[in-house]
Amino acid sequence: MITISEAAQAHFVKLLSDQPEGTHIRVFVISPGTAQAECGVSYCPPDAVEADDTEFEFNGFSAMVDEKSAPFLEEASIDYVTDQLGSQLTLKAPNAKMRKVSDDAPLTERIEYMIQAEINPQLASHGGNIMLVEITEDGIAVLQFGGGCNGCSMVDVTLKDGIEKQLLEQFPGELTGVKDVTEHQHGAHSYQ
Repeated sequence: MITISEAAQAHFVKLLSDQPEGTHIRVFVISPGTAQAECGVSYCPPDAVEADDTEFEFNGFSAMVDEKSAPFLEEASIDYVTDQLGSQLTLKAPNAKMRKVSDDAPLTERIEYMIQAEINPQLASHGGNIMLVEITEDGIAVLQFGGGCNGCSMVDVTLKDGIEKQLLEQFPGELTGVKDVTEHQHGAHSYQ
């Protein structure tokens, strides 16, 4: 479920050495399954362990995960990265905003998962997002752009060279194209 790099494990062992004996870490998701989902790591003293927690044992400590967060931490990874700016702990949880769906789930669910897990995080750097409106009978994914994408002069390039390419590669034989139904209005909100 959660992968913790050797560097991050060593960092946690060092941090926990200053805590009361028996203290572990807790990995959690606030507002799991929503666009506002946020992941975090905190200390977990022995008296904060809940009966429904899942314990993941690592070298010198355990990571506790509450029952509500667990399905949203599938494929999560924690690393400790050092670069010219210093060192930092990084937590990546690609399924925090939407629970991973199975390969045999309905096409709509699989597309929505890909939008939330892969496409919207890319668009977020420009303040934008997309949502799936429908899938037509001839396999066209109808999308609605929001945020900074609405009115952006690059929306056609983003749609055809980015989003359509990703979706057609991921769902060959199921999707034939994408279509934008957004009423684009250029304004101060648009990324330029």
